[in-house]
Amino acid sequence: MTVAEMSDHQRLALDNRSKTVAEMFKLRVEKSAQREAFRFPDENENWQSVTWAEVGERADALAAGLISLGVGVEQCVAIISGTRFEWVLADLAINSAGGTTTTVYPSTMTDDVSYILTDSASVVVFAEDDEQIAKLRETRSELPQVTKVIAFSGETDGDWVIGLDELEKLGADLLASSPSTVDDRIAELTPDSIATLIYTSGTTGRPKGVRLSNDGWCYVARGVASAGFIGDADLQFLWLPLAHAFGKFLIVAQLEIGFATAVDGRVPNIVDNLAIVKPTFMGAAPRIFEKAHGRVVSMVAEEGGPKEKIFHWAFGVGIKASRLEREGKTVPPLLAFQVKLADKLVFEKVRERFGGNIRFFVSGAAPLSLEIAEWFHAAGLLILEGYGMTETSAASVVNTPFAFKLGSVGRPVAGTELKIAEDGEILLRSPGVMRGYHNLEEATAEALVGDGWMATGDIGEVDADGFVRITDRKKDLFKTSGGKYVAPTHLEGLFKGICPLVSQIMVHGAERKFVSALISLDPDAVELWAESNGMAGKTYGEIVSSNEMNELISGHVKQLNSKLNPWEQIKKFHILERDLTIEDGEITPSMKMKRKVIEEHNADVLEGFYA
Repeated sequence: MTVAEMSDHQRLALDNRSKTVAEMFKLRVEKSAQREAFRFPDENENWQSVTWAEVGERADALAAGLISLGVGVEQCVAIISGTRFEWVLADLAINSAGGTTTTVYPSTMTDDVSYILTDSASVVVFAEDDEQIAKLRETRSELPQVTKVIAFSGETDGDWVIGLDELEKLGADLLASSPSTVDDRIAELTPDSIATLIYTSGTTGRPKGVRLSNDGWCYVARGVASAGFIGDADLQFLWLPLAHAFGKFLIVAQLEIGFATAVDGRVPNIVDNLAIVKPTFMGAAPRIFEKAHGRVVSMVAEEGGPKEKIFHWAFGVGIKASRLEREGKTVPPLLAFQVKLADKLVFEKVRERFGGNIRFFVSGAAPLSLEIAEWFHAAGLLILEGYGMTETSAASVVNTPFAFKLGSVGRPVAGTELKIAEDGEILLRSPGVMRGYHNLEEATAEALVGDGWMATGDIGEVDADGFVRITDRKKDLFKTSGGKYVAPTHLEGLFKGICPLVSQIMVHGAERKFVSALISLDPDAVELWAESNGMAGKTYGEIVSSNEMNELISGHVKQLNSKLNPWEQIKKFHILERDLTIEDGEITPSMKMKRKVIEEHNADVLEGFYA
């Protein structure tokens, strides 16, 4: 939705938004003092709940503690941690102290941690545990500006490394003598003050620090809130990395709207946590939906027999009805009856796997396969795909339950302008656009192309109803030696909707005679398949290199090729002997492939395709 298309209500809502994240947080504490704010698992895996008033009190003490350590307005304070309640507390405290939160993924290698802390000039660091503290100790001589490390858990020394409780005590002492310390600091902030310095994990080169203002976060929070599809009675389950803009957006949206959030970033615990928490919505990267889809389909396939036939029949009628509904057509009585029966026999069980109360999912950070989205919708689980970048404070374009098109990323958020450049690149302009890359003037000039417009690097189109579709990354599009253009992301998304075993697929073929692919399989799905195919106990490498597995994947590739133009079809493929990993630098923490790294690691295989 462009500025011109906003309703008077939305325009007024945006005009009256909070000036800073800290102010937005204070208002939420006042409005919802005794309502639940967060719940989280304790050391014994029992879920604890805290009110907004309790969060406000703790965040104030931590903020005062930071001020007592000398943190000034817009000085950087880093957080190196996975997603957990303490991350949220630390972030709220940093912003309430007037500081700028610098984000570091816990998977970041020691060298890059040192680079980020030095480049940002972070003066204090919150560290999750002994593993993260060790990275800081190892490079302490390179970090003279870091005056204090605050440990969420792990060993402290009472000097350079102190505990969260010690920081709270410092703050409580300061507030006892000067009660208005935090409020006075918040009053010094302006909408243009930098709230967050997010270092993009990057698919190439060193991470870049993206400077995001207080006003940018307040804008995206109010903009999405004005769409009216999330309310204060909702319950969010949050596992996404808070070092990523998508995760941070979900927190500022919570401050604006007032719903409660259950927090636990341990990915292996997601399914179990959903059954316990029973949330009404959850944000996730597409890989989570792909993995869930693959797991369910594989389990049913291994069971076989009548249950498998009923399962496929149910999704057949469910997808048929879903398409009719989305086209605005009436579902015939017989099909409607079949869908009710399918719901009773199959879909109810699928929804129960996600807690049974989900109103919708939100998908972002990477493209979602249309086939996966349709499969979930047929089961009564709506995935609202959205689009944005770290550089636009995450939320720029969204689908809503009232207006959505599967396969699209929705319409622009109120107050966001979008246009398509001559070469097909999407350009965005809104208050959420970054204030530039930290210490990188040349890169900033390349991204901010004039008059407030952000060049996204994504190729897309807008349909007659205003829905945006992303077709590929500009830098990923390639031309074969025959002169034909190929959009690899599109092909990769199609394959993920076809093959339930796939983890990642990288399509290759720039200046080559034909298109090829490297495929990695999901270890859990492979193990399940092996148990039913006489290979239980064999290693992952043995299973994926077997003739049986190659024949199975070959069938899926043929199915993909039947949907493609001749020049797009995958002529050769190779199944990798292990899944791609963050540790080997092949994917980012937000599950985006680093294509150049993968190509370098598998250069012999790729050259062999064309020898």
